Amino acid sequence: MRVFACAVALALAGCQSTAPTVAISSSFDPAAAAFIKKRGEGTIEGHAFLRQKAGGTVNAAGEVVRLIPATAYAQERFAKLYGDKKFVPATAYPKADETDPQYGVFIRTTKAESTGKFSFDHVAPGSYFISTQVTWQKDGAFLSEGGAMYETVTLTGKEEEAVEVVVSGT
Repeated sequence: MRVFACAVALALAGCQSTAPTVAISSSFDPAAAAFIKKRGEGTIEGHAFLRQKAGGTVNAAGEVVRLIPATAYAQERFAKLYGDKKFVPATAYPKADETDPQYGVFIRTTKAESTGKFSFDHVAPGSYFISTQVTWQKDGAFLSEGGAMYETVTLTGKEEEAVEVVVSGT
């Protein structure tokens, strides 16, 4: 009986976490994103974390952090995936319908350190999205907590020091 109850709970949890799919109407333009491939003098340093409702903090330890050119395609994509917020819970994160495969070619990635700190060196001037995720599961829980988040940053090429960014979903 106990095994049956667990199986039913898992099935229901799976049904509740089905994420909607969003369609992107813009076409990806590789020329608009090409600046990310240029070697720049800029540095972006940041810290990615989420605050728990109980007051604790969970760092994006070991998570992939993405640097994405803020092209028209990326702007529409982020607007549809996140709405008017900079955070989407793990249980509600929508999926983009048929993302253009070239989009991924124009994204730089790094991994956050155990403290949630990350860095991108040799960044060319331009506007970017920085996105990552922070998720965890409480003991005995079926669903993950946390979610995906992003922040925006613009480099002008005139920065004398690293541009600091906090990615915290707020």
